[in-house]
Amino acid sequence: MTEKSWHMNRRDVLRGGGIALALPFLNSMSWARGLAGGANQPKRLVVSYISYGVYDPNTPGGKAHEWSWYPRHDSGPITFNKASAPFKGLEQDLSYLRGLDHAGGYGLGGHSSGDVFATGADMSGPEKTNNISIDQLAAKVNGHHTRYASLVMGSEGGTGSYGMSKTLSHRGPGQPIPSLKDPQDIFNRLFNPYASKTVNDVRAELKREASVLDLMMENYKSLHGKLGAEDKQKMEEYLDSVRALEQRVERTSQWTHEPLPEVDTKGLNLEASYENPTEYIRCMYDLLYLALQTDSTRFATFMTESEHSTGNLVGNFANRVLGYTGATHDIAHKRPDGFSGDWEKWRAEQHSYFLKRLKDTPEGEGNMLDNTVVLWGSAHPHGSHSTKDYPIQIAGGNRLGFKHGHLHAFEGDRKKPLSNLFVSMLNAVDTPVEKFADSTGELTEIRA
Repeated sequence: MTEKSWHMNRRDVLRGGGIALALPFLNSMSWARGLAGGANQPKRLVVSYISYGVYDPNTPGGKAHEWSWYPRHDSGPITFNKASAPFKGLEQDLSYLRGLDHAGGYGLGGHSSGDVFATGADMSGPEKTNNISIDQLAAKVNGHHTRYASLVMGSEGGTGSYGMSKTLSHRGPGQPIPSLKDPQDIFNRLFNPYASKTVNDVRAELKREASVLDLMMENYKSLHGKLGAEDKQKMEEYLDSVRALEQRVERTSQWTHEPLPEVDTKGLNLEASYENPTEYIRCMYDLLYLALQTDSTRFATFMTESEHSTGNLVGNFANRVLGYTGATHDIAHKRPDGFSGDWEKWRAEQHSYFLKRLKDTPEGEGNMLDNTVVLWGSAHPHGSHSTKDYPIQIAGGNRLGFKHGHLHAFEGDRKKPLSNLFVSMLNAVDTPVEKFADSTGELTEIRA
């Protein structure tokens, strides 16, 4: 076929990805300008995920089992049990929520509903693509305030596939964001993004990137009138990606004029690996803390486990931590005595470690946790193959309008969608929304 003058060269398209894609975090600004006190403190949002559900055995009289993930069974003030003991000292900084879930995940398999945990998308219908996640919606509105619009982490890395997601974050329909799993790689991306290149080298590459993107837009303008309706729609979707690249190139260029933050790496083991799950998970949480503490980003997700970790070393974390002889996945099904509660306590210890680092860091008239709302939970209840009634803990945000100290049960006549919590979280971090996914309003029970 004869090549037309308006035909796009695939190599040009690929070159258009260049450094803008190689440095996905370099797309916004604000650490170097410093942070004022009071109302100008950063407002942050974090989503962290655990897989295969939680331990919540039935006990007589409706009381919580001493090793249950939930500190109590019914609504009321929190009094911690054995499994939740690591959160002692945070009684007024967190809440537990029962009965919330995403109706869009009901039709998914028991090992797939984690795909919609941060999106609330309806993936049980004919459309087999996810939608924008709450962290990315917040980043879309406010990501320009920081050097990196968001940070996406996962113990297994990448995106996975439909029904087997390895990431919580999605830019929009069919656009999962690969999660980062290697501590050294994450550190370099955050605090040494130029590697061996000089700033002038980076600026020159960005200038070339901008030229390629300009050419692609010019080609589109000459091509547009010659396309049919269906092709025009496809091109518009493609151009959304081009425009996003243009914005990243522009913002990255701006950030080359700002100094990178200096970080204290004492005690940070960037060589942490799956061989020591506690060290690895804590290192990942340390990196997340540093990203927030330096105001490198304000929006992040961390998929500590996926429902499809059976075939890799993450699926054997319980072996190394507890000496369990089966796969971690088996704990969710067999709920063995002597292991199930200890597994919940171990997971609580890792997450509480992160929350306490935030709380122990002064910021303005309070601390970092006061200005950070942190969602932690799973897309499965005690019955690991169910896709309803997610176990949810929400922490922080005391200066963002949240009130804590209770377990709230949204069951029976009080049933509400998890997306109501998302609306409250987004509004708290200056991302004003009236609706998200299948929400019916805000979750007023936890708002001051």
